[in-house]
Amino acid sequence: VYRKFTEIYEFHKMLKEMFPIEAGEIHTENRVIPHLPAPRWFDGQRAAESRQGTLTEYFNGLMGLPVKISRCPHLLDFFKVRPDDLKLPTDSQAKKPETYLVPKDGKNNVADITGPIILQTYRAIADYEKSSGTEMTVATGDVVDVVEKSESGWWFCQMKTKRGWVPASYLEPLDSPDEAEDPDPNYAGEPYVTIKAYAAVEEDEMSLSEGEAIEVIHKLLDGWWVVRKGDITGYFPSMYLQKAGEEITQAQRQIRGRGAPPRRSTIRNAQSIHQRSRKRLSQDTYRRNSVRFLQQRRRPGRPGPLSTDGTKDNPSTPRVKPQPAVPPRPSSDLILHRCTESTKRKLTSAV
Repeated sequence: VYRKFTEIYEFHKMLKEMFPIEAGEIHTENRVIPHLPAPRWFDGQRAAESRQGTLTEYFNGLMGLPVKISRCPHLLDFFKVRPDDLKLPTDSQAKKPETYLVPKDGKNNVADITGPIILQTYRAIADYEKSSGTEMTVATGDVVDVVEKSESGWWFCQMKTKRGWVPASYLEPLDSPDEAEDPDPNYAGEPYVTIKAYAAVEEDEMSLSEGEAIEVIHKLLDGWWVVRKGDITGYFPSMYLQKAGEEITQAQRQIRGRGAPPRRSTIRNAQSIHQRSRKRLSQDTYRRNSVRFLQQRRRPGRPGPLSTDGTKDNPSTPRVKPQPAVPPRPSSDLILHRCTESTKRKLTSAV
């Protein structure tokens, strides 16, 4: 019901853009297009049932509007019966959850609204107890569908009728270990500014005050990024970072309701179903590669950036091995002066 309600609500917004006068966008007394409340993820079962009645009233209102609205091509195309609508799923069929992407510019065709995208399925590796109403409690082995992956390390998930934010560190994909999902390090670094102070708890974390300028060299999906301050690197919560030069007011407002998610290394009794565990670079590797990159950047005609293992990323340019210096040939007098007596006699007899 939520999916359909969201789909229809996006169509409703497009309809308001097409007929702003009838939607009351200019003068409210001219409003004839019925009102439709925005969908909410955190509604309970009772609210979900009431949506069905709301949609019925909305459809009846649309059909009673002037012909230019009720019979416009966009509305008729939106309610056209599609082949998939006539196929009823059987009890033995497990239908995969879907989410729907909606173009933000509103200029795309209505059919773009209904393009299904399969959600990614993850498994909880440990018990997590929610600490706020917007989070979701999961138990070890629970299978959830991820609706949104936030860079903060909090992922919005759904499991049957439950929805809420779950730390990404508590989740792993079902098909393979998840280290392949993380992007590669970028030792060139991106300039960021800390918007909240953080004191390191683990040995490989970094303590920073609010307002410090740093460089992000590795953005990890669990919300703990590797940052560089001078030649020092360490983990830091991405929630407490903002790109340099951007407004920080909104970012600071977002961190008031929720703190940094826990790290994978701090989870007790984590139980993975994969034989190959998540592999992470050590801080020694980060620092070594970072220092080497910074040294190369300071030199003119420097080679390309480093790869994850510290090698150059430009294999097309062959490395030329330095050739040993060849000393000049000594003169004949110097050879005769340094050679043995036996050699001198042989040379004299030959002459």
